[in-house]
Amino acid sequence: EPSIFHFPDGNASIARLLVRSLIPGAIPGQTMEDVVSARASYGGPDQGRNPIRIRLNSTVVQVRHNGPPDSAKEVGVAYMRGGRLQSVQAGACVLACYNMMIPYLCPELPQKQQDALHSLAKVPLVYTHVAIRNWTTFQSLGVHQIVAPGGYHTYTALDFPVSLGQYEFPSKPDEPMVLFMLRTPCKPGLPQRDQFRAGRAELMRTQFSTFERNIRDQLARTLGSAGFDPGRDIAGITVNRWAHGYAYSPNSLFDPDWTEDEKPWVVGRKPFGRIAIANSDAGASAYTDVAIDQAYRAVGELLSRR
Repeated sequence: EPSIFHFPDGNASIARLLVRSLIPGAIPGQTMEDVVSARASYGGPDQGRNPIRIRLNSTVVQVRHNGPPDSAKEVGVAYMRGGRLQSVQAGACVLACYNMMIPYLCPELPQKQQDALHSLAKVPLVYTHVAIRNWTTFQSLGVHQIVAPGGYHTYTALDFPVSLGQYEFPSKPDEPMVLFMLRTPCKPGLPQRDQFRAGRAELMRTQFSTFERNIRDQLARTLGSAGFDPGRDIAGITVNRWAHGYAYSPNSLFDPDWTEDEKPWVVGRKPFGRIAIANSDAGASAYTDVAIDQAYRAVGELLSRR
């Protein structure tokens, strides 16, 4: 199972390793193993003495060239931080956020490019984690994952056995375990993008109590024959509502047979003056390697124009 080969916190450790390489002292340690439990120094990434700076809690609201895009020497970036509107000037800029939001941030983009970016609606997802006091019921049933196409959550599985550094997975059935549960709140019968939008709206209005009730009911019906009792065996529930989840990927049921130059993510990621565009959206695939490839391309485009 290839998914076993990941960090205990998923892709977060990849970002932490990058920050540690770019900004000395931001995260202690030197190895892949020790980064998992290392505590970050959140004041360190934004120091003027560093050649690279990371500014946290800063939401960009506008990006615009200082002058005509084809001849401007700088890009102005406005952002909100601590309830105040602030700005910074840059020689170039990479927009690696949710691509569908870019036309709102950069309204000077050509209309064709804006339309292409607007079409890249992300897939809404719910990643639920349920802490259980033991996993003897899974051992009794002889399963490690359960697929329920008609269930509130369509997939339930024991967390992957990942041990790294000081982090060790529970190896005995009588030890506590984390269950991973997946929900994709889409609306069958609608076009793909409209399903995603409807699912996102559902996530915004669904209360935690609704999730909890469905989780307890589903696990009781699924595991009850082996003795599982939600009231006794569930120690905690975390619901991660990922309204803007996976990147839009083409689907032959809904999308035309585009040529390479017609694909909306290819049109949308074209460089514009001193602004380049990245994110997995720009590669139409929701995976880390795609995001890295698109970042590499975007930086290369800016360097080639200097």
